[in-house]
Amino acid sequence: MKLALGTAQFGLDYGVANQQGQISYCEVQGILAQASASGVDTLDTAMVYGDSEQRLGEFGVQNWKVVSKLPAIPNGYHDIFKWVEDSVNESLRQLKVKSLYGLLLHRPQQLLEQNGDRLFSALQKIKNAGMVKNIGVSIYDPGQLDELFARFQLDIIQAPFNIIDRRLIDSGWMTRLKEKNVELHVRSVFLQGLLLMEPEARPQKFNRWSSLWIQYDAWLKQSNLTSLQSCLRFVLSFVEINKVVIGVDSQIQLKEILEAAIGPIPSLPDTIATNDQQLLNPTHWAALS
Repeated sequence: MKLALGTAQFGLDYGVANQQGQISYCEVQGILAQASASGVDTLDTAMVYGDSEQRLGEFGVQNWKVVSKLPAIPNGYHDIFKWVEDSVNESLRQLKVKSLYGLLLHRPQQLLEQNGDRLFSALQKIKNAGMVKNIGVSIYDPGQLDELFARFQLDIIQAPFNIIDRRLIDSGWMTRLKEKNVELHVRSVFLQGLLLMEPEARPQKFNRWSSLWIQYDAWLKQSNLTSLQSCLRFVLSFVEINKVVIGVDSQIQLKEILEAAIGPIPSLPDTIATNDQQLLNPTHWAALS
């Protein structure tokens, strides 16, 4: 099963299309049970996802492959190994697991800064100690990988990828990661729900990309697929991708995703794509007007 369950919604109010806020305890429990029964075996979380890790630990995730993320190292912190070790130990304590399947850096740029070699050495030490199985980075732009792989050997890369964001293909990194036997986990397949919205429901601040939306909506109509079917089947069609991280707000939504993921998808025009970071990187959305 390529699908992996993102857990940001378990600990935070997350996503531009999220109308429900943080998910209830009972709903999370139901989502985990349903996902496991459907063959989903990987959870994607982070130390900065509110109380996500704590809640997961309460439900019991010992039989899951858990991928978590380290936040940026605080400025002026001298004992990097101790900070990394303490952070991972706290994560393991909250999750109530003996080790993580993957540990990713939320701010991989720190590997290229002054203490980058020490940071990577710390990651290798906790890997060798059995605290984590794989180390890697979570990126916003595949262009970051050029410098990173010139200096470091990584096991997992998590990157955004969806119908309108095909930078992994255009940069050549999707193929190169496969050749290097590096696991590729993709996220933002719905672009925080923006790609699933009906045209009239999209926030007006995204109207500056109206020509892209017109082509996208026309292709959806022509393909006779829903936006959910299209977004999922597109990313799942790539053999180079190991995991597709999806976030859900309810058991009903998870059921819809599992059903929508099955089936073919027609070819997608090259014109339904953009490299505009203002749209592709949700951290820029707050500045849009």
